[in-house]
Amino acid sequence: MELLKELKNSSSKWIKSKGPAYADFYWQNGYGIFSVNPAETDWVIRYIENQHEHHRKKDFKKEFLELLNKYSVDYDEKYLWD
Repeated sequence: MELLKELKNSSSKWIKSKGPAYADFYWQNGYGIFSVNPAETDWVIRYIENQHEHHRKKDFKKEFLELLNKYSVDYDEKYLWD
């Protein structure tokens, strides 16, 4: 948990240093982590690069719930969203 807190803190500072367009950037509270098979790294990079297009078809919440269910992660939805 502390590692993720530091990662979010550091990355927020970094992106805000990229210019005024990012001044209001913030991470939502909480986090979700999924490991990636090294053989799928290229796929993940392409996914991130095209995430804005992808989320026009399927929003983040729906996609996140699908991942949780796909990998049989126990959760209570009342704790998932800000």
